[in-house]
Amino acid sequence: MQNKFVFHTTETIRYRFPTHVNDLVMDRADATTSEVFIVVLESGQAPPLHVHHDTEQIFFVLEGKGLLQIGESAERFAVTPGDVARIPPSTSHRIFCDGDKPLRYLSVDCFVNGTPQTEPTWDSHVRAMCAQHDWDFDQVRET
Repeated sequence: MQNKFVFHTTETIRYRFPTHVNDLVMDRADATTSEVFIVVLESGQAPPLHVHHDTEQIFFVLEGKGLLQIGESAERFAVTPGDVARIPPSTSHRIFCDGDKPLRYLSVDCFVNGTPQTEPTWDSHVRAMCAQHDWDFDQVRET
């Protein structure tokens, strides 16, 4: 791993999932215990309810408004620009765009035990997600 200290949010790689967009800012391969991306949700969109057993996530809301769902019980919390949400490891979650304009938030993933060895790069993680949800990786990753 080459030391890189500054990652520009204007130099991202776009991943357009059927449910949302992730603009990769810092790949997990460029760090020891983290990765960073910007999530973009259009009105009414939300990623599937999911859980990360090895990761704590921090969301910083940049634009728009949303509803953060925590757990299977569907407990929901409103989020707006400037809010920070924390998703502990092993916590089911998803976030809905709850407005007319896109919801954009910075997501910082902090790996509990370092970068996952089974998915050492963002692309390897996305390939696993695509296989799980029957999505086409070549259509998801924009070049």
